[in-house]
Amino acid sequence: MSAAVTLAISAALLALALFAGWRGARPPDPMRGPRLVPWRFIMLLAATGLLPMIVHLVNLAGFTTGR
Repeated sequence: MSAAVTLAISAALLALALFAGWRGARPPDPMRGPRLVPWRFIMLLAATGLLPMIVHLVNLAGFTTGR
């Protein structure tokens, strides 16, 4: 995977994590009913997916992170 694709995926995952974190931190509104989207779980998934992308970018920069 090239650096441009990795950066694009990383930016998308970071934006998703930030948006889901913002939505998950909003106070509940009982008048609108329960939340149907698990925003905190989506934030965790996006942040977890961002980690391998950062490692891949570091590897593309020339550093060895594995054996």
